[in-house]
Amino acid sequence: MIIPILLVAAGFVTLIFGANWVVDGASSLAKKYNISDLVIGLTIVAFGTSAPELVVNSIASINGYSDIVLGNIIGSNNFNLFIILGITGLILPIKVQSSTAWKEIPISLLISVLLLFLLNDFIFSGTTYSSRIDGLILLVLFGFFLFYVFCQVKTEPQNITAENKKTTLKIIGLIIFGLVGLILGGQLVVIHSVKIANTLGISEKIIGLTIVAAGTSLPELVTSVVAAVKKNSDIAIGNVIGSNIFNILLILSISSIIQPIEYNPKFDLDLYILIGGTVFLLTSMWTGQRKKLDRWEAGFLFGFYMIYTIYLVMNEV
Repeated sequence: MIIPILLVAAGFVTLIFGANWVVDGASSLAKKYNISDLVIGLTIVAFGTSAPELVVNSIASINGYSDIVLGNIIGSNNFNLFIILGITGLILPIKVQSSTAWKEIPISLLISVLLLFLLNDFIFSGTTYSSRIDGLILLVLFGFFLFYVFCQVKTEPQNITAENKKTTLKIIGLIIFGLVGLILGGQLVVIHSVKIANTLGISEKIIGLTIVAAGTSLPELVTSVVAAVKKNSDIAIGNVIGSNIFNILLILSISSIIQPIEYNPKFDLDLYILIGGTVFLLTSMWTGQRKKLDRWEAGFLFGFYMIYTIYLVMNEV
């Protein structure tokens, strides 16, 4: 029992280092072309910090652990929304750009609602699976989202000197080492989390929603907290909203295409909480100080998640 726990912990550490290298490398490349912090947060940083979820879910999907797949995605999105924005907002009230308040947050809300309908499409198709067709639908929507984001990018091409080329090679090396770390860490987390669940008699659903979700969301937590300390609200909010969109549109789509995912209707409550939390975030943009997540609102998000986690654990016992 102790060895699987240590190996899961080692997996999380490897995931964090791997994601950090990927984010550093990708962000450095983007900075060469003067891409804005918000766009970097919504795309490169969001993808890099969502990479652990992608690797863990791909491995879980290949092995048929449907509850780990869904628990990780839904749980990670809830962790991002309630814990990361909660902690970040307590450190520094988060100022939100108009485009985020009017576009990115509503997009995240609509995607969460769409996920609820796709996963409960037994009403229309008689199945409770996230099918390959569902995965393709999400992947197409992800393409539209990327197109929307990159339409906002204004670049100023720069001449690449020999020194820049050398730096670029180092950056690419960072990205490659980061990806290797993500793959190894993901293997450790999935395999040994399932062993822990089997040993303790805990469902894969709870393991996915809590331990795996929190562990794979650590890169988002570290990134957003550091951004808040440096008073960079754009990276902090862009990372969370971007990661939540990536998790559903990209990670679930790939997981479903690899292998159709059986849906456990017990996840409906967790999806309702995700949707409700996103509605709260959207509403907070228009209360108190406009387009800002105030400390009391951040505290509410954090406190609600604590109650929700206690409920999950008590309901499992």
